[in-house]
Amino acid sequence: MKADPAAILAQTHFFRELSEAARRRLAELCSVRSMARGEVLFREGDAGEGMYVCNRGRVRLLKRGPDGRPTLLRMIRPGEAFAEVVLFEQPRYPVTAVAAEAGSVMWIPRREMRALLREEPFRDEFVAMLLRKLRYLAERAPWLSGADVEERLWRFLDEQFGDAPRVTTGLRKRDVAEAIGVTPETLSRLLARLEAHRRLRWRAGLIERPAPPRACRRTGSRR
Repeated sequence: MKADPAAILAQTHFFRELSEAARRRLAELCSVRSMARGEVLFREGDAGEGMYVCNRGRVRLLKRGPDGRPTLLRMIRPGEAFAEVVLFEQPRYPVTAVAAEAGSVMWIPRREMRALLREEPFRDEFVAMLLRKLRYLAERAPWLSGADVEERLWRFLDEQFGDAPRVTTGLRKRDVAEAIGVTPETLSRLLARLEAHRRLRWRAGLIERPAPPRACRRTGSRR
């Protein structure tokens, strides 16, 4: 069945609070396409021709470091928009976007979106959404430096999958290690410890976590 851009917008954090009429107008600009795991949607430095919404699957946003190696900035999940910075801040993508799982994304062209942003009510709503995203990123930095590894893992799983005790994911453990700011070896040790305590099991893309409530999760894990 063909994806409905208006329905996708209604489930997107950036746009779901807009009126149905406004979403329909925006949907006329959009196109939906599939993505294969590992597919590069755009590269850092490419001309920013539009922003994206993740519909199915997950997308990794990577940034080159001083040594040229990519660092994971964020894992985009369904319902999240990304690359909106090219709309009015800079003409080129500041990161590389790679599909972490097979799925689909919706593309919103820059030129047409900018025309819609000239309408004051739509512009005000969109700016408010951007500010919320900036607050999220500002709050994430001290969390990465202050929380211990186990707490970072639980929070990441909660953000990505909610409280579901059993989920299937195409994410690699290396991706998760990057997202919570640790090495793959550190994550592997933590996963082994949690499995030994029968609190989390991750095998072949299946995550089972019959863990107690969040307040009781931590076991004094060490880096």
